[in-house]
Amino acid sequence: MDTIAATAKPAIGRGLRLQWEPAQSAHVLLYPEGMIKLNGSAAEIMKRCDGERTVSEITADLERTFGTSGLGADVESFIRLALEKKWLEIHS
Repeated sequence: MDTIAATAKPAIGRGLRLQWEPAQSAHVLLYPEGMIKLNGSAAEIMKRCDGERTVSEITADLERTFGTSGLGADVESFIRLALEKKWLEIHS
């Protein structure tokens, strides 16, 4: 998969659920066979992947929230990985 369009609207993949897991002290993706523990950056991106916001809106929100800039490449890279692993899907 090459670049992801800035207008793409990623959403949590079918059959997965994102939630805070106190026992792990982290956000996790739950699926029927188990769970995936996310690091803080991955969780912040995944929390914004609601199928409504575009990749550029997600990036802008993260940059605003954390008072930084230049996150576009990192956000796109994570979203590409999450799409390959079927953690995310693109909504139109």
